[in-house]
Amino acid sequence: MSNLNLIVSTGKRKKAVATAIIKPGNGKVKVNGVPVEIIPNTMARVKIMEPILLVGKEIMNLIDIEVRVSGGGVMGQASASRTAIARGLISFFRCNESSEECKKRNEIAERIKQIFEEYDRTMLSGDYRRTEPEKYMRYSARRGWQTSYR
Repeated sequence: MSNLNLIVSTGKRKKAVATAIIKPGNGKVKVNGVPVEIIPNTMARVKIMEPILLVGKEIMNLIDIEVRVSGGGVMGQASASRTAIARGLISFFRCNESSEECKKRNEIAERIKQIFEEYDRTMLSGDYRRTEPEKYMRYSARRGWQTSYR
């Protein structure tokens, strides 16, 4: 199906970094070697599956996805995986040639991109929020010393 056999895409969220490898296949999705269907945390599983559910079964049955993710917490890793999968799906179907097949693939890629942007813009662009650094001589980023008035 694809002129390119392999697409590698990345996604970040807080300290978590995910790398998704997308190749022609039959619909298998693995995160760190574990099938996504048996991930124990339900919220994380749903978050990872969002781009897969949005594109539909007919497109997902054409590809296999392998995600490696490290750093951060469970939900940060899930969001990073989600971003990597969404970006990879679009670049998998993009084509630079001018043949008829490439035009169809580019239409699919644009339709997928439009679906993702309508659903949630951060699926492609990422989430820019980071933790505020702790300040000098304080307990945390904002908390100062407790004062006594009597």
